Amino acid sequence: MASFKPTKVQSLPKLGENVTEDTLYWKNYKSPVQIKEFGAVTKIDFSPLPPHNYAVTASTRIHVYGLHSQEPIRSFTRFRDTAYGGSFRGDGKLLVAGSEEGLIRLFDISGRVALRQFTGHSKAVHMTSFLSDGFRVVSGSDDLTCRVWDVPSAVELSSITEHTDYIRALAPSKLNPDLFVTGSYDHTVKVFDMRSGSSVMTMQHSHPVECVLLYPSEALLVSTGGRYVKIWDLLKGGQELVSLKNHHKTVTCACLSSVGNKLLTGSLDRHVKVYNSSYKVVHNFDCDASILSMAVAPDDEVVAVGMTNGVLSVRHRKHKKDKETLTSRRRRGPSYRVFVKGKNFVPRQDDFLVCKPVKQYLQKYDKQLKSFEVSKALDTALQTWTRTSKPEVTVAVIIELNRRGTLKNALAGRNEESLTKILNFLLK
Repeated sequence: MASFKPTKVQSLPKLGENVTEDTLYWKNYKSPVQIKEFGAVTKIDFSPLPPHNYAVTASTRIHVYGLHSQEPIRSFTRFRDTAYGGSFRGDGKLLVAGSEEGLIRLFDISGRVALRQFTGHSKAVHMTSFLSDGFRVVSGSDDLTCRVWDVPSAVELSSITEHTDYIRALAPSKLNPDLFVTGSYDHTVKVFDMRSGSSVMTMQHSHPVECVLLYPSEALLVSTGGRYVKIWDLLKGGQELVSLKNHHKTVTCACLSSVGNKLLTGSLDRHVKVYNSSYKVVHNFDCDASILSMAVAPDDEVVAVGMTNGVLSVRHRKHKKDKETLTSRRRRGPSYRVFVKGKNFVPRQDDFLVCKPVKQYLQKYDKQLKSFEVSKALDTALQTWTRTSKPEVTVAVIIELNRRGTLKNALAGRNEESLTKILNFLLK
């Protein structure tokens, strides 16, 4: 898989009137590593537990990457059609994903074959996730239903049909295993309680909902759709607190950082915006294409962005030791391309080719033979690498010494260890 890593390093601005500590924090990321996937990257999910590998859903496969790997360490390709919504369980050992064919598959991270297959949806399943107990899976589909499945028995536990359009957003509660939030293209966000079997709260977003997100305290809910990012207060019955309109096109994804719970949003306008606790934009990441998915590692070390052109953009956080190494690094010499420049040039038919004779350099044993240092020449020819990798060189030096009549002089005065080395070589 092709990948490249820009090496341009930008200097950080100093604190001032328009630069806050939050801005400096988010500017402290390296230039992105870009990894080419097989199709549009629709979902990125980090494992909750170290080493925080992340699953990337694109086209008909799911790739699992390490934090610093540019090649997948695990691939799941058992999909006949487009895969969607690859999500880790809380322990990072299981992975669940939907598909265009309406099937939901459950994988073991250490294996390749699906452990479970949930059948029941009649259309594409775009969103899947584990409930916080780890024994149930919730899914949202284009057949307008949201279903809950039992992992051990692969049986459908319940089916909710309150939405009137595609369900494209899903967020389970981490504090209550019976609660989850869904967002639909019918412009509504609903909070469902499994104990009652129906929604306990409904919010009107006024645009098709692309993403929903719960804050860790679960008192606040974020929904994105159209150009709007809306914050809802669940403790006040779903009252709208803030409506943000900082993007120029549809906001497709949102996530939270672990430090300060900063909100990040990605949009089709190719921008990632970072908000502070007052919901003011403190930083902006520019991307090469429209953004479909985004995730931040649990320790804020990595920000991964998936785009419509099939490129996965990964930014790593810089540390003080990296800066010290960069500043203390000596001036680089000429690059490799300087030395190989012109070597592959092919002359035309009318060109005059002037060849420069290549100077031949003598090997060390040749120099010693030239200086009549016969004992040192034999020692050089008997070095471990020479006698094991190129035994013909050692034999040639011995023959040359014998031809000159100086072989006895080269062998004279040697100890047992040196003679043993010569005898072992001759026996082989």
